[in-house]
Amino acid sequence: MARKSGLGRGLSALLGDEDRPVVVKETDEKGSPSSKLPIEFLSPTPLQPRRYFDKVKLAELAQSIKERGLILPILVRPGQKKDTYEIVAGERRWRAAQKAGIHEVPVIIRDLSNQEVLEMAIIENVQRADLTAIEEARGYSNLVNDFGHTQEEVATLVGKSRSHITNMIRLLTLPNDVIKLLETGKLSAGHARALIGTDDPSALAKLILAEGLNVRAIEDLAGGKKKSGGQKSKKKIKDADTRALEKKLSESLGLKTTVDHKGKGGKLVIQYKDLDQLDEICKKLLK
Repeated sequence: MARKSGLGRGLSALLGDEDRPVVVKETDEKGSPSSKLPIEFLSPTPLQPRRYFDKVKLAELAQSIKERGLILPILVRPGQKKDTYEIVAGERRWRAAQKAGIHEVPVIIRDLSNQEVLEMAIIENVQRADLTAIEEARGYSNLVNDFGHTQEEVATLVGKSRSHITNMIRLLTLPNDVIKLLETGKLSAGHARALIGTDDPSALAKLILAEGLNVRAIEDLAGGKKKSGGQKSKKKIKDADTRALEKKLSESLGLKTTVDHKGKGGKLVIQYKDLDQLDEICKKLLK
């Protein structure tokens, strides 16, 4: 099993007094040693679990850096070639610094293994809630499958429960189109967990987006309500034509209307809140 790195104490410890920033042989305007590297010397690590960066937040950070400079150093490790460095923690700041037109950035250089790089990247992002659900899931999966950690060890490492780690990793069993919705934030982790194990997660995901269904509604559709004896009751997902008809009728009547069609027949349900609404329905039906 891969060795433990003892990183449960958090990312802040990685940037403490025990690590010294690299000193480039230059001085700032006050004559103090500079701890900066040209921004083009740095590049993202392929081990970084994060893939999606919010454009609006990135622009806001770039404006802040332009006005106040980049205060926190970027943690890097030496690259394979001369004058190249792989970003371990701080890729978002590096991207924003480029947008801000910054030519040099403060850095801390450390010799780190691939396992340590992945652990640090996950810790940084999880602590700051920067990862999408699927990015977090991939990071945990890599620690388990590629570096031999148990799920309990991963839970301790990032300060989460073991059940959280298990549930996040299970998200990777969803179809690619559903995973894509998770990556872009269009689908929440709660919705996605309710889709795991269903007959057609892709169809349910489209239904969530089309009708704004909450997690409880999806659990019901997927068979979340149990009958006696422990068996799950499964509701049939209505097709697009039926949902469109329900919407049209609801808008026309001004009342919530549902259509339940089975075989050649079915039922039409019109919901009313008071006697006035019932009277209005009767008038329309009796015309």
